[in-house]
Amino acid sequence: MAKNKQKILSIVLAGGEGTRLMPLTRDRAKPAVPFGGVFRLIDFPLSNLVNSDYRHIIVLTQYKSHSLDRHISQMWRFSSLLGNYVSPVPAQQRLGKHWYLGSADAIYQTINIIEDVQPDIVVIVGADHVYRMDFGQMVEQHIESGAEFTVAGIRQPIEQSNQFGVIDVDPEHPNQIKTFLEKPDTCAGLPDDPNSFLASMGNYVANTDALFDALAKDEKAADTKHDMGGDIAPYFASRGEAAVYDFNSNVIPGSTEKDHAYWRDVGTLKQFYDAHMDLIAYVPEFNLYNQAWPIYTNSGTLPPAKFVHAGRDRLGHATDSIVSPGVIVSGGEVHHSVLSPNVRIHSWAQVVDSILFDGVVVNRRARVYKAILDKNVVLTENSTVGIDTEHDLARGFTVTPEGITVVPKGTIVED
Repeated sequence: MAKNKQKILSIVLAGGEGTRLMPLTRDRAKPAVPFGGVFRLIDFPLSNLVNSDYRHIIVLTQYKSHSLDRHISQMWRFSSLLGNYVSPVPAQQRLGKHWYLGSADAIYQTINIIEDVQPDIVVIVGADHVYRMDFGQMVEQHIESGAEFTVAGIRQPIEQSNQFGVIDVDPEHPNQIKTFLEKPDTCAGLPDDPNSFLASMGNYVANTDALFDALAKDEKAADTKHDMGGDIAPYFASRGEAAVYDFNSNVIPGSTEKDHAYWRDVGTLKQFYDAHMDLIAYVPEFNLYNQAWPIYTNSGTLPPAKFVHAGRDRLGHATDSIVSPGVIVSGGEVHHSVLSPNVRIHSWAQVVDSILFDGVVVNRRARVYKAILDKNVVLTENSTVGIDTEHDLARGFTVTPEGITVVPKGTIVED
C-alpha cells in the first residue's frame, strides 16, 4: 500500500530521567535540556517528524516534565483545521499504581490513545538525539519489506557496543534482523568493517496490530524490563519479523557530504559537549543553517545579539562561536563557544571552549574555560570556572574525566 494511504501515528518517548546528564537534568527532563543556543533536545525529533509530514504526534513524558510540557504547549501548536497536533501525555498509571516501567510499558499504558486514532502504522522515536531524518523513507522501506517491525540502524565504533542495541543482520537477507542484543559487553564486528557494528538509533516503525500483540505479551512476561530495545525488538527479531533501515541511505534536502547521516546520542556530558563543538566547527559536522530541512523552535521576541566596545584595551568580540538573540558581549572575549539567549559577557571577561545556557552573566575579568554553565549562572568579578579542577570540585561543581566543568542552574560563582 502506498505511503499516502497509510494512517500514521507518531510517538515520541520523552520520559527518560537523564541521570548521566546531571546536573543539567536536576530540574528538567532530559528532552527539555537546551541545545545549540536556541533549541531544546525535543525540537530535533519533533522537527524531523513534522518535516516528514507526520503531524499526528503524542509525546510520552514522566520525569520533571514541567518545562518540557510548557515548551511543547507554547511552541508546538498546529492549526486544528487539518487535525494536526503535538500532544504531551504524562504518565497516568492506567494499568496499576506504578509509573512507566520502561519504554514499552509507556506505550502499552497509552494504548487507549493509539486505539482512538486507529493508525495502520506507529512511528516511535526517542527524544534525546541530535540528527535530521526523513521518517517517510523509513516507513516506505518498512511497507515494502513486509516486516512487522523495523529498526533504524547506524554504524558505530565497536568499543561502544555496551551503549546501544546491537543489530545482527541475516547475511542472506541484508534487511532482515537475525538477532538484536541490547547493550552487550562485546559484539562481533561487521563483515566489511571489523571495527564497527550496526547500532540501533532508538527509532522504530511498527504495524499497529503486531505492536499491540507484542506489548500485551511483554506486559504479562516475567523476565522483562518492558523496554523497546531490550524486549520488543528482540521479540520481533526472534520471529523473523524485524527489518533494519540503514540510516546512511536517508536523503535530506540541503544536506552536505559533511553532515550527511549525522546522528549523535547526547546522553552523557561528554557527548553533549562534543555535539556542541560539532556545531561550531569551521565546516560544521551538523549544519543548523540548512533551511531546506529546518529545526523548529521558539526563540521568543528577543532583539539581535550586540557587541560593544572597540577600544585598544577592551574589544567586545566572538570568534568561531554561535551567538544567540538577546546576547550582549560588552568588552569581553568569546572564542569557540555557544552562547544561549540573554547571555551577558562584560569587559575583560573571557569565555573559551564553553557552552552557556540562557541568562548566564560573566562579569568583569571573570574567566570560563571548557565549561557548561546552566541557566542563570552568574560569575562575579574576577571569578573563574574551568581554570583549576580541584577548586571547581571543592565548590561542588561537576568535572568530567575529560575536564569539562559543569555548573548547576542559578549558581553564583564568587571566586
